[in-house]
Amino acid sequence: MAKKDPNDYTVEERLKLLYQLQTNLSAIDEKKAIRGELPLEVQDLEDEIAGLNTRQQKIGDEMQAINDAVQQKHADIDKAKASIARYTKQLDDVKNSREYDTLTKEIEYQNLEVELCEKKIREAGAVLESKEQEKKDTEQLIADREDHLKEKKNELDEIMQETREDEAKLAKKVADIEAKVEDRLLNSFHRIRHNARNGLGIVVVQRDACGGCFNKIPPQRQLDIKMHKKIIVCEYCGRILIDPELAGVKIAAKEEKTKRRKTAAKATSKQGDE
Repeated sequence: MAKKDPNDYTVEERLKLLYQLQTNLSAIDEKKAIRGELPLEVQDLEDEIAGLNTRQQKIGDEMQAINDAVQQKHADIDKAKASIARYTKQLDDVKNSREYDTLTKEIEYQNLEVELCEKKIREAGAVLESKEQEKKDTEQLIADREDHLKEKKNELDEIMQETREDEAKLAKKVADIEAKVEDRLLNSFHRIRHNARNGLGIVVVQRDACGGCFNKIPPQRQLDIKMHKKIIVCEYCGRILIDPELAGVKIAAKEEKTKRRKTAAKATSKQGDE
């Protein structure tokens, strides 16, 4: 049997397909809701761990730069001490006071250079100690977050395992229904559903009102909805409207209201006869 073209479906058939589609999509939404905030919590933990690892790398780079600077200061000290030794030896061969003063000032300058380098090394040591502690704290924080992430992932995997099979079946039904819906209508439905806070793109008329925003629907518009001659949307929220009978939904409250009206009418008629 040839597959029916989506454009060949009647308005009534299209409405039924859209309602079936909505029912299955809502069921998928419910499955996802079971997971709650877990996926977001897992993502947040993964992002936090990535940030902590970046911080750890930065700390390591800073410590390496400090160590390189310390090594350079040690080299500067060795160089200054070599200069001091050379100038001190030259003092034995000075021929006048000017040479002596010049060498003495150079020795004094090199000694100050040694003291300055040693001071810088001590300061770097204090910074390294602080960085080392920061590195250990970050490592512990990463370990804690990874343990927490593992727990959350296990919890999420358990829930996913419970719902995965049902979601796969529902997704197949959704795909089958979507293949029967005209592209333009399907795109409109998904756009409406995406913008709707509760994810409903098509709703049943309930108590003479839109089942999505609950605004009253004029009688003539309700009649148009029951006629199934065209796709009608709520003038307030933009959702597609379908009457309960076509959707196969029983509105208990409406039936009870009708029943009460009939009962009251019979009672009034009886009183009139008396």
